Formats: sequence, C-alpha cells, structure tokens
Amino acid sequence: MPLLFDAFNFLAQAAPAPTGGLLGGMLPIVLLFAAMYFLMIAPQRKKQKAHDAMLKSLASGDEVVTTGGIYGQITNVKDDRFVLRIADNVKVEVGKSFISALARKAGE
Repeated sequence: MPLLFDAFNFLAQAAPAPTGGLLGGMLPIVLLFAAMYFLMIAPQRKKQKAHDAMLKSLASGDEVVTTGGIYGQITNVKDDRFVLRIADNVKVEVGKSFISALARKAGE
C-alpha cells in the first residue's frame, strides 16, 4: 500500500509554473531567424543584385564566361539571350541567366 500512496503523492504534486512567459520562449527563435537573415539571406540578395546589374550592362563586344566555363564574345544582345562567338565561325545562343561573369569589357 505505501507504494500506491507514493504514486498518488507523486501525481498530486503540481508542476512548477513556467517562467518568462511567451516572450521568453519566443526570443531565442526570433534571434535565430534574425541571425540567419543577416548571415545567409542578405548577402545572397546583394550578390544577386550585383549579378543582375552586370547582366544589364553587357553589350556587344564584351567577353563573358558562361556557367559551363565557356569563354565567348557577345556579338548580339536579344531580349532573353546573348549570341556568343566562341571560335571562328562558331556562334552560340545562351540564355542571360547562364552568364556567370564578365571577363573583359569591350575596348579594354
């Protein structure tokens, strides 16, 4: 019987009241998301804006590098793609999003 009374006494004990409330529990999660934004999302947005600005500034005669590693010279700019000359008498149309870097501006 004493074991049964011990079990009842254990169950009858009140749980300790939570301290800090809702704000104390949510603050670490909010800080985690803020740190994630400033360490990961904001730099990626800045890099994407710089890439978009570079794509808008490209013109005929510029030498570029594609995401596949092909170097070429822009011969024509269309709405959604560039025409690249990658060798003598070899022209390739490449989507604007597949240009990764500017190798050299025309006239430099």
